[in-house]
Amino acid sequence: MLRDIPGQRSLKKNLLLASSTASVAGMTNVVGVMAFLSFVSNITGHVATLAGKITERDLAEIYTVLYWLFMFFFGAFISNFIVKSLDYRSAYVAHATPIVLEICILLGVAVYGNDVYNGSDIQRETITGAVLFCMGLQNGLVSRISGGLIKTSHLTGLITDLAGELSDLLHPQVENTRALREKIYIRITVLAFFIIGGILGGCLFNLIGIATFFVIPLVLLTILLYDIYPVLLHRVRKWWIT
Repeated sequence: MLRDIPGQRSLKKNLLLASSTASVAGMTNVVGVMAFLSFVSNITGHVATLAGKITERDLAEIYTVLYWLFMFFFGAFISNFIVKSLDYRSAYVAHATPIVLEICILLGVAVYGNDVYNGSDIQRETITGAVLFCMGLQNGLVSRISGGLIKTSHLTGLITDLAGELSDLLHPQVENTRALREKIYIRITVLAFFIIGGILGGCLFNLIGIATFFVIPLVLLTILLYDIYPVLLHRVRKWWIT
């Protein structure tokens, strides 16, 4: 899932990447709203909020929204920087490192949220920024791995692209190609698993609260293990036989 680069990826691996990361984005976004009263992947909404706060001359809210926008941007920036810096070692190491960083931050949010968080504005805004950084990391990484095909938190663009591609698919003068159908499959997968992840995140939050942030990294862990599981299994079998 993380070893292949754009142009060499199968539909299966793109669907696995799309479903797993979209479910993480859905869970994180819903839990973010329920725990911290703020969306953690709705950049369009934050930009609109920024414009409104500028109109109202609410400096405190302007700084907060600018901080959130910067954190998402910085996450995507760092993700690309890490991949470029580690690409010489292997595609897997380069692509896995941002996910490891995302796991660590989400676990930190889970610990802080359970043990320290008291609902104050400064804590809520800071944690929201940290989670936005994670979403920037993930979105930047997945977009790069898939050659821009998969963006797990940009549903406005996704639905726009899906509508255009379905229009092409049904149009009598447009060739029904395999590439077109695969794009549609991937976009539907992202949308479906974002919703599924959101529902699961909401249900878990109602049961265990902010501790749901301990669960989300488990999905990311499956992404890391997918590529190395066969190697680990082979080594265990070899050790067991010898």
